[in-house]
Amino acid sequence: MENNFIHKNAKLGTNVQVGRFSYIDDNVEIGDNTIIYPNAMIMSGMRIGNNCRIFPGAVIGGDPQDLKYAGEESYAFIGNNVTVREFVTINRGTIESGKTVIGDNCLLMAYVHVAHDCYIGNNCILANSVNLGGHVHIGDQVIIGGLTGVHQFVHIGSHVMVAGGTLLRKDVPPYVMVGRESNTFEGVNSIGLRRREFLQRILKPLKIFIGSCL
Repeated sequence: MENNFIHKNAKLGTNVQVGRFSYIDDNVEIGDNTIIYPNAMIMSGMRIGNNCRIFPGAVIGGDPQDLKYAGEESYAFIGNNVTVREFVTINRGTIESGKTVIGDNCLLMAYVHVAHDCYIGNNCILANSVNLGGHVHIGDQVIIGGLTGVHQFVHIGSHVMVAGGTLLRKDVPPYVMVGRESNTFEGVNSIGLRRREFLQRILKPLKIFIGSCL
């Protein structure tokens, strides 16, 4: 555990491994057999369960990104058997709920962001770059595809599958698949095609054809 910082008041369970250059703050509790890989940051107020894996670059338990946050004591809880991949960020709760919660057996892939006061149930998978606004509530057994954005206060029911790249602005009932965010075509990519030396005699009929499809 050399070349890292572990606060003297942090509570580490049996067989916890902490990689080099990791940071574990005051008021942190980490369960048995959890691995903190190099260059991870575990901030004050974190409670991490047993058999978890926190990968490099993750920042777990940071202050809420909420202008109403006034420094009140708050927490973030991670259950057992949870994998938190590279550069995931998880914020603590605010005075409104006091906590952010992630259940057991979850996988948070790289670059996921879990904002303040969120609740994520058990056995959930959040693929790369999923971003949750504050106060989002997710049931059990939910899979969310990569690059999905979830608006604050949205509730997602259990056993839901969300397609990658979806923007969720409203609640989702349980047991459904959701996606099909509509796209609008705005015309020919004229500048890009000219840079790639497409000839004008090709561009002109292409513009006519694309225009007829809009």
